[in-house]
Amino acid sequence: MPLSIKNEHGVITIENEVVARIAGLAAMDCYGIVGMAAKNIKDGLVQLLKMESLSKGVALKINDDSIVIGLHIIVEYGTNIAAIADSIVSTVKYRVEENIGMPVAEVNVFVEGVRVE
Repeated sequence: MPLSIKNEHGVITIENEVVARIAGLAAMDCYGIVGMAAKNIKDGLVQLLKMESLSKGVALKINDDSIVIGLHIIVEYGTNIAAIADSIVSTVKYRVEENIGMPVAEVNVFVEGVRVE
């Protein structure tokens, strides 16, 4: 269900893919994140997504007056996961609210893996 915002001039409809892409790009700008993850339900395997598929690692729930975002990420080994999650939450919340104009109620971060180089 796309996001609809009503104002005095009419209705603005924003597809979920757009919101997910904004959230994914904002998360990728944070330090310590290697990429977004997609979980293969059949095998239980986690796959690192390419930049053009970022939105597959983002789960959205759009309520009447707010957005709930779930981000599935892969982090770099040796980084502080709690600090990375805090950075992602604040960055994604700010960017989505600024770009979409609708409040973000929650940003949930799911660490699906750690990449060792």
